[in-house]
Amino acid sequence: MLSYVTVGADDIACAKRFYSAFLPALGYELEEGPEGLSYALPKALGQTYEVPEFYVKPPYNGEPAVTGNGTMVAFELNSQTQVRELHTAALSAGGSDEGAPGFRDAYGPHFYVGYLRDPQGNKIALFSSNPNEPGRDD
Repeated sequence: MLSYVTVGADDIACAKRFYSAFLPALGYELEEGPEGLSYALPKALGQTYEVPEFYVKPPYNGEPAVTGNGTMVAFELNSQTQVRELHTAALSAGGSDEGAPGFRDAYGPHFYVGYLRDPQGNKIALFSSNPNEPGRDD
């Protein structure tokens, strides 16, 4: 089971502005510490499993943060509208566009996704696959 994901960042203030533009809308709570940022979903009463946390930190070895070629972190949203709104919010908070929100031919008919790069260059996907919304072929 996935426990956590960490992305590197050299400028924590820029990273905080970017990730705080959309992660709180998904229910993530931010905890800041000397090592960087920790975003976690609150644990529900009686919940027996750990939901993966998302960390943004300077590299432990003290070297500059670099992005992984082919590495991407995807966050599932509730609707196509939310994908569009949070993609726009993340761009306004310092992100760069890697693919405007929309359907992609390579994926299922309800897979609606927008791609971003955070200020450090890490690739992020915001997607919805809600079967109750119009699909690519509708």
